[in-house]
Amino acid sequence: MNHESFEPLLIAFCCQYCSYSAADLAGSMRLQYPTNVRIVRTPCTGRLEVEFFMKAFEKGADGILVAGCLEGGCHFTEGNLLARGRVGYTQKFLSESGLEEERIRMINISAAQARPLVDHINDMLATLKNLGPNPLRRVNPSKNAEMNV
Repeated sequence: MNHESFEPLLIAFCCQYCSYSAADLAGSMRLQYPTNVRIVRTPCTGRLEVEFFMKAFEKGADGILVAGCLEGGCHFTEGNLLARGRVGYTQKFLSESGLEEERIRMINISAAQARPLVDHINDMLATLKNLGPNPLRRVNPSKNAEMNV
């Protein structure tokens, strides 16, 4: 696949209290990011498991952005700290599996930080565009046509 025409699919798991509210605010402010970003609202990023990330990659996502509350400001006390550990574990697992660890990233965003959220999304998309398509996507293209993440 030509890297010039490649548009990466980014799954953004967003905490409902902070980063999802920031994404909503971005829409109200008419801040734009590409349509190849799928926002998934989660009660808390601490509820996310490594299996969720791996399933997203298996289904054809090129990258994952985990956006949680600011450190020390999690509504569930330490959910975002648990998520940071799981993202780190996933990065290590990806690296050991031959994939780039840059395909998953965690950020901390407050509900009022719409512009920084959009900037992080665009930066992640640029990183994914440089990395190229998820190699797992090529393994079974018929399954990936039904991306339901």
